[in-house]
Amino acid sequence: MTRDERRVVSPWNIANVLTVLRLALVPFFVFCLFLPGTGWRLAALAVFGVASITDHLDGELARRYGLITDFGKIADPIADKALTGAALVCLSILDELPWWVTIVILGRELGITLLRFILLRHAVIPASYGGKVKTVLQIAAIVLYILPGVPWPLRWAVMGAALIVTVATGVDYLVRAVKLRQVARRARGE
Repeated sequence: MTRDERRVVSPWNIANVLTVLRLALVPFFVFCLFLPGTGWRLAALAVFGVASITDHLDGELARRYGLITDFGKIADPIADKALTGAALVCLSILDELPWWVTIVILGRELGITLLRFILLRHAVIPASYGGKVKTVLQIAAIVLYILPGVPWPLRWAVMGAALIVTVATGVDYLVRAVKLRQVARRARGE
């Protein structure tokens, strides 16, 4: 294969299978979270943990082994938002997390995801370090809310940090998107 030839990657590779698995785990997570009792809470935590680990693994495998596909580019952020969104909405329905927190985080996530799809025709804005910190903080905060017996000040401290980083990285992404669009327009002579 020459350098100019592109390798065709099957959409049914391990990275995409992990992404689909993460999406498939969301209903099981929701089911476990709504059932009463500590055992079900811990089951929900286990399902959330496995799904969260696949978020890291699928991207790592796709990059390391050249398994990046158009399907993965679209399905991965959808699976991420489905898992995080389901957790936040369920915790708000259970009256354990204020709705305004869920709305701010999901509003940012939805807005940036839509912006990312709009920008696909120009280029892909690479993930930032801040975006990775945001993801870790959101997952950590959700874990602390799912886990029984965690003191509320600790939950709030981590969720507060997640909220601040979520908004800050959203603004950063928006600024980078505007700059990218300006560069693309100049390149087209507009």
